[in-house]
Amino acid sequence: MKIARTRYPFLLALCLGLAYSLFAHFFFVNGMLPENGLLSWAFLLGIPTGIGAISAHFTPDNRNSMRRIVWAPFWTVMTFLCAALLFHLEGMICVIIIFPLFLVMSTLGAVLYSTIADPRPDQTDKTLVVAAFALLPFLAAPLENQFNNPDDFRRVENTIEINAPAAVVWQHIIRVAPIQAQDLGHSLIDDIGFPRPVEATLTHEGVGSVRHATFERGVEFIETVDEWVPLQRLSFSIVPNTATIPPTTFDEHVIVGGRFFDVLRGTYELQPAGPGRTRLVLHSRQRLSTHLNWYAGLWTGYVMSEIQGRILAVLKRRCEGPAVSASVPVAGF
Repeated sequence: MKIARTRYPFLLALCLGLAYSLFAHFFFVNGMLPENGLLSWAFLLGIPTGIGAISAHFTPDNRNSMRRIVWAPFWTVMTFLCAALLFHLEGMICVIIIFPLFLVMSTLGAVLYSTIADPRPDQTDKTLVVAAFALLPFLAAPLENQFNNPDDFRRVENTIEINAPAAVVWQHIIRVAPIQAQDLGHSLIDDIGFPRPVEATLTHEGVGSVRHATFERGVEFIETVDEWVPLQRLSFSIVPNTATIPPTTFDEHVIVGGRFFDVLRGTYELQPAGPGRTRLVLHSRQRLSTHLNWYAGLWTGYVMSEIQGRILAVLKRRCEGPAVSASVPVAGF
């Protein structure tokens, strides 16, 4: 199939933007910022800005402005992310997380380049402008490396009302029987690769007991109970059992217990909600340690809220089920 000559500049912009993106990925994973890598300002903000500038530079300014400012950067970003998946450079989780940021910043890069370069009649000046945009992330990387990642501690809370007394609910939160996929229903976090919760065991009742909370694909968390107030409160510290988690389960940037993210605590609180009813609150505490905690927190907050909300929904159905028996220990995480 022949390609119209009028599309050559657009294809050139796409190919050069893709080459730039792949080189940047290699550089930030293996080069100057191995500690932060892709979770750095320079990569997440600077590289897509460079992509946008390159796309706008090689797409003639006599073309439709939407094609030059929006569509050229968009297709370059999409091609890069598809290549990252195809060649297993990144997992689906990371691709989904960085896509909105790359899309916004690449469009901004195209707009900034056009604003600065278009009024300049000299092609050499335009080339210097796009070179500056492309090189800036690599020049900024060593400077960013001088700053430690800030720790940001966040709390995510979910609440549900259950038509059952506290005595029944309590038996359902201290241990968990196996949860089937159909019990949880479908969620976006399944599509992007987060393992579903499976079950949790309890060594004994009371402070000092240990719960082993397991998820799909060998993910296990060791939860040590440090608050045990029957019918009122169950709280525990959380440590991932790294010995059981296969290296392919999580991308290194989102692994729980890694240098960028960790889940530290979980707490159930039972509150009276009327005769024979209980309000069950589940909240957790997480640590984020990136240079873009404000953005990463949007995603971790959503994922944790989705996980907790689905678990509470399972608990509600089990507590309110016709065959509920206080002698059968069924719980959430």
